[in-house]
Amino acid sequence: MIEVYIDGASAGNPGQSGAGVFIKANGITEKYSIPLGIMSNHEAEFHAFIKALNVCLNNGFVHSVVSFRTDSELVNKSVEKEFVKNKLYAPLLVEALQLTKKFDLFFMKWIPSAENKVADELARLAIQNNLSEEPYSSS
Repeated sequence: MIEVYIDGASAGNPGQSGAGVFIKANGITEKYSIPLGIMSNHEAEFHAFIKALNVCLNNGFVHSVVSFRTDSELVNKSVEKEFVKNKLYAPLLVEALQLTKKFDLFFMKWIPSAENKVADELARLAIQNNLSEEPYSSS
């Protein structure tokens, strides 16, 4: 099973934002810290999810059991119900749902923030790196 921890963060709401993606796959870990520019915290959470989905697709994880973990109740519930009230997030949800359908076995689970510290740290690092516009990744 591939575990994917995601988090989005903003310095201000809206403000400079970043996405953190932490992947544990077959004994290997990958970390991504991705600057997102200026947006709200909820937008950053959705963008973190979309970035993580694309990373997994690019890594060829489509035939694996892929379990996404997020501390964002909004993203988790929106994916679960395939609906979001705020129209601002609707296009992001549509894009994310289209990407999830490319996986043979996709799961998403809400976790407490305390269990998502690595992804949170990566998202905060991305905020600091927003000026350089260069995503950081580490295997």
